[in-house]
Amino acid sequence: FQSFQNCSEERNFVCLSNKIEPSSVLETAPLYDDLKKELIRKRFSGPNFTESYCWPPVARGCDVVAISYQGNDPFLYIPPVLTFLQSTSCYKALSNRNGPLALILCPGWKKAQLVFELLKTYERCSRQLHPMLIILGQNKEEARRVKIRGCEVIVTTPCSLLRLFEYHTLLFCRLCHLVFDEIEVLLSDTTEQVFTILDYYKKAIIAEEWEYSPHQVVAVGTRWNKRIAHMIKEFMNDPYIVITAVEEASIYGNVQQVVQPCTTSERTAVLLKILDFTDNNQKVLVFANSVNEAEVVHKALKSNSIFSLKIHKESEFNVKYILEQWTKKCSSGSHIVLVLTDDCMQSLGITDATCVIHFGFPSPRIFGQRLHSMSDNFCNGIKDSSVDRECTKARSVILLTENSACNALGILRYLQHAEAEIPPELQDFTAKTLEAEEHKWSRPLCHYLKTFGICKNRTVCPDRHQINLQMDVSQNIPDKMIQTPGCVTILPLHIVNATNYFGRIVDKQKDEYATLAEEINEYFKKPNNKISVKNVEKLAFYGLCEKTLFHRVQVVEISPKDEDNLFFKVKIKYIDEGRTSQVQNYQLLHLPAEFQCLPPQAVEFIVCRVKPIDNEIEWNSKVTHYIHDKIKGKLHEAKIVHTLGNTAWVDPMVRATRLPDLKMSIVEYNVRSEILSTGLGTDNPEHLTQLQKLCRHMKVLGHAESLEPFIKEDADGAENASDPQNVSARENSAENSNSEITFETHPCGGIAQAKEVEDSTLHQRKSFFPEIKWFQNEDTVKMRVKIASVADCQCEFSKEKVVFSACSGDKFYLADMELHQYILAEKSSYVIKDQEAVIVLAKEEKGTWCKLLKNKNLHVSLDLEHWEDFEDKSSFPVGTTKLYCTDAVTEELVDSLEDSETESDD
Repeated sequence: FQSFQNCSEERNFVCLSNKIEPSSVLETAPLYDDLKKELIRKRFSGPNFTESYCWPPVARGCDVVAISYQGNDPFLYIPPVLTFLQSTSCYKALSNRNGPLALILCPGWKKAQLVFELLKTYERCSRQLHPMLIILGQNKEEARRVKIRGCEVIVTTPCSLLRLFEYHTLLFCRLCHLVFDEIEVLLSDTTEQVFTILDYYKKAIIAEEWEYSPHQVVAVGTRWNKRIAHMIKEFMNDPYIVITAVEEASIYGNVQQVVQPCTTSERTAVLLKILDFTDNNQKVLVFANSVNEAEVVHKALKSNSIFSLKIHKESEFNVKYILEQWTKKCSSGSHIVLVLTDDCMQSLGITDATCVIHFGFPSPRIFGQRLHSMSDNFCNGIKDSSVDRECTKARSVILLTENSACNALGILRYLQHAEAEIPPELQDFTAKTLEAEEHKWSRPLCHYLKTFGICKNRTVCPDRHQINLQMDVSQNIPDKMIQTPGCVTILPLHIVNATNYFGRIVDKQKDEYATLAEEINEYFKKPNNKISVKNVEKLAFYGLCEKTLFHRVQVVEISPKDEDNLFFKVKIKYIDEGRTSQVQNYQLLHLPAEFQCLPPQAVEFIVCRVKPIDNEIEWNSKVTHYIHDKIKGKLHEAKIVHTLGNTAWVDPMVRATRLPDLKMSIVEYNVRSEILSTGLGTDNPEHLTQLQKLCRHMKVLGHAESLEPFIKEDADGAENASDPQNVSARENSAENSNSEITFETHPCGGIAQAKEVEDSTLHQRKSFFPEIKWFQNEDTVKMRVKIASVADCQCEFSKEKVVFSACSGDKFYLADMELHQYILAEKSSYVIKDQEAVIVLAKEEKGTWCKLLKNKNLHVSLDLEHWEDFEDKSSFPVGTTKLYCTDAVTEELVDSLEDSETESDD
């Protein structure tokens, strides 16, 4: 039922469920002639080893599952599927309805785009298939508008397909070929959607009675798992299983993986105990990592009357003798043991071992080669799994010692994938290894962690996932990030993706950069000042002319140069914009020192609380292009809610246009809302909470006191961190600190100027600041203090100050507020209602207040429900919806928009 083939010259391995004659030469491959010519014209070097086994059954229309190290390469299926589609006679029995013949499902929009481009490239040499790339968001109207008439191949994702199916219910009526690209990712991220699609396909085959039409399911990937086995049993017809990755074949083949913890000195005793309990008539390989180790093991076995062979590069036995002894039939009640080093595996070519003992801990690369020695005893993962898990014919035993840490991480990941039992000792080893990896501070902080609050592929991500104080905080931070926290005016200049931009914080009162830019351009307009740099130095600052403008740039990388060549490429960064580029060395101009005094102005901005739909990790290019065109080079108002080094997280970020004649501002759009309106973004409420958790594990060297308020916040947990009332105590702590470090959970809360603590019992008690909403008319200001079950309420009024205090359960609330304008204390009052206290302030002078408090506070915002200008209660001002307010209230409006969004998210 199963065959194993090994090409010792190329060290290739293949596990097959059914015999396949490989096509290793393009000229004889089962592809149509025009496609072969096109592949030759494009200098295609294949088929590779896996393709040589995959192409024949796919081209015949058979069901195929291919697992390979190259399992993410679409060329495993595109050429043979295109070949089968040329046979129009195979589809004559199908109905004349509209619908594709082939459907290719990819794990994300980016992979789908790659597959579609390949199809378009090679469709030129075939009959017209009219392939379509369909990526749909959550806007239902978009799915309704899709026209699939004449299309014979659709490339999409599982989620997009199901959205399309809601409006095109005949989508499966002509479907003959269903292809799953990167099946292990699809089954991991979209399990329910994949099996729903398979179920629709199965029902369509039965309903349409395709007696004479092909129906084929192809799945390719890099990893085997149980879900693939279930998919094969339920939805595939005697598929050809092709596995060319030996580690995955061992999982398919039900090899038992055992980890035996022990000390180095105990290894020999543990080995003997394992051999005592090994079943009779077994062929056992004991792998050692060195010649000396092999000799010690062989001597120990011999002294305990266990017949064993040994071979290593210094041994006296030759390969022929060892193989003769190995192939002899074991006498009843005994087993043969061969002790060897890894460099002997290839020359021996053993594939019939029943047990492998890793006396020397293997590296991940060597581990697979050792498992190959048991390949003849791999079970059929589909047929045998339904019988009994105990039918295992092959076993792998790893001896884990205190010296195994260096390779433990790779082995742990494999064992987790194999669903083997993992001892706590191995978990401890790998935890220490991961900790050491995270302390390689030269690596950048993970982009996904910053952008979405979580890294989905942390086990393989090369970046760092812990904060380092010196690298991430103590950087050249633009002064404006410190001097103007909270609401700022920003200018996005370089759009990385839909939520990640580089740009400047603009000071509307005095823009130092604008003055500098003008001076630089005036300076370089004089030809005598354009002096090319002779010796380019890394990290040095230079001038650069781009079209008619001059920029400040920094050299970040210098390409290798030939001695004879005077010109070479350098990678530069525009220090006031954030983008990078490559230029020739002669384009760099000498930049006078007076133009280098102003620090680099580029700041990284990240819009919070929004992420791509469908568990994607990359923003769809359509969203990025839309946001790029909308915001680049335009001033926006934004609220900084978190800063880390040169990165500022903003929420919200709005475009506000000023109407000077009317003394009004129009909020045209909210960037987060614009992203959501495309249907390709969704809410990400845990974004900031995850960043806060990240900071909880930060190692603080010499700055513990400076970061105490922030660390305390994290200690309170995610629930308290999300409660604005619990930030008050941390604010008070920060206000009493002389720290100048800029590391804020909220710019209104973290770092503040030191002030004297009032000597009163009220202020010494731990307190929380309540949530306050305010609105006004010409004579009064009304403040709604939201506290459930209010008790012991007090409110003191003075001309320019209000002090409110109350208890609720075991919590004490205190709001000490310095007002922006004067009030009539004797005419001001307060009243307690069900879930809130209402404070009414009588204005000293009639008129409109531009803001309530002298100093900005996180917990105080406009009450949109009672503000007469805010008749439209939509929490997402998208498209043509515009909000009008006076210039002075614009900053308060930004906060209120944030609050209303938060409420709608809940």
